[in-house]
Amino acid sequence: MRFATFDSAGREQYGYLDGDTLVSLSDGPDAPPDLASYLALHHGRWQTSAPGPRHALDSVTLLPLIPDPSKVFCVATNFHEPARGDKPVPAYPLLFTRIPEAQVGHGSAILKPAVSEKYDFEGELAVIIGQPGHKIPREEALSHVAGYSCFNDGSVRDWQKHSTQFTPGKNFARSGSFGPYLVTPDEAPAPADLRLETRVNGVVKQAIALENMIFDVSWLIAYCSTFAPLRPGDVIVTGTPSGFGSTRTPPEFLAPGDLVEVEIPGIGLLANRVAQDGDPRGQFS
Repeated sequence: MRFATFDSAGREQYGYLDGDTLVSLSDGPDAPPDLASYLALHHGRWQTSAPGPRHALDSVTLLPLIPDPSKVFCVATNFHEPARGDKPVPAYPLLFTRIPEAQVGHGSAILKPAVSEKYDFEGELAVIIGQPGHKIPREEALSHVAGYSCFNDGSVRDWQKHSTQFTPGKNFARSGSFGPYLVTPDEAPAPADLRLETRVNGVVKQAIALENMIFDVSWLIAYCSTFAPLRPGDVIVTGTPSGFGSTRTPPEFLAPGDLVEVEIPGIGLLANRVAQDGDPRGQFS
């Protein structure tokens, strides 16, 4: 199945995709309050027997799949690829976090900050947790997955490099995107069979088979759950290949009007247009 979180007439709802409509699961006295709560209650046993109103896709605004996750763990340098050159394969992943306000949904504008000219794109696979767990064995990790989606880890490179910590450059408001749908494991290809492609204005910038991950999905779930108990709705974003703007010669950063598309066949197509953040406030640049 394919689930989404969406806004209809100013009300946040969640539901499942049926053709070109979204069927709400938010109505009724016993409906969980949000998609993360629904995943916790129905993990692996998707219930659609009490559907609510139907909403045409063109009548709603898609929101980030999990608008307020308790955790978003992101992975860097996670691919075997020629661009690595002779760099040694890391023993452990480089991890950082994103806050909920740093993501928008499919179709909404992502914001180029007013304080930077180095706004970049990173197409990635997102893994959404459905079953809670702490210290999850690797061989059991995939049973904790509610589904998969696309993610654009929009990055403000100069702020990312203010220090050795990535946090500032990865958390500008509305700088990344997440969606459009959560695709459940019974419908999705196995993660190793997926292929990622990122395009800017229709031109392919990143392309890789996800079988080339250094740390695969089950490894990442086991690792992250060793230090942090995972909850339904938590997100692990599995890393981007080379080809993003700052790796190019000359660098290619995003400008207002650019269209960024992250496509993973079998999972979905996440598309967002870049807009300029018009607020000039802030003493740092």
